[in-house]
Amino acid sequence: MANEQNLKKGKATQFKSGEEAAKAGRKGGIASGGAKRERANLRKMLQVALESDDFKDKFGNKMTGAELMVKVAFKEMAKGNPKYWELIRDTAGFKPIDKIQVAEIDQSVIDEVEAMVLGAEEEKAEVSAYDAKNED
Repeated sequence: MANEQNLKKGKATQFKSGEEAAKAGRKGGIASGGAKRERANLRKMLQVALESDDFKDKFGNKMTGAELMVKVAFKEMAKGNPKYWELIRDTAGFKPIDKIQVAEIDQSVIDEVEAMVLGAEEEKAEVSAYDAKNED
């Protein structure tokens, strides 16, 4: 509970006036926009590098950045690096499903589950009422 001893006299608290909050929000919005622009620029630079054929293998053959990336990833995977194994598997489209799959469910199954849930809630209420009654 707030009292005279634990209040900070004359010091700003975590709560700001509307004007101060607006200024802070504006600063955050500007910083967020800058970060988004930086990420977009990085994405563009990576895309250019992946499509560029400025790279050469040890035999002097030209290769794109994407080809070089694949080559390095396979070398690391062959060395036993599990991160590269996952990268290759996932990029190739063999990532295990981590999404919820929606399936058609018969209405009788839905009704049965709802009845079980409602029955459990009613049973819990009965137990609570019994416990409250017998606390004496």
